Amino acid sequence: MSLRLLAALPFIGILIGVPFVNRTEPLVLGMPLVLAWIVMWVVLTAAIMGLVYKLDPANRDVQDAQGEVRP
Repeated sequence: MSLRLLAALPFIGILIGVPFVNRTEPLVLGMPLVLAWIVMWVVLTAAIMGLVYKLDPANRDVQDAQGEVRP
């Protein structure tokens, strides 16, 4: 899976998903479904962006000859 596609998932989830879950019933953890959907994507966005950061080859650590790790 491309990192760009993975990074686009939160945008797609909120932009396309909200019209489909735009109702007040059922309640999820005491919140209307649409609010729970948005809160879920906010949390998932943080997790997905952390995963993108870890998988991005530009963020890999490089060790020099003395064993020190340099970004």
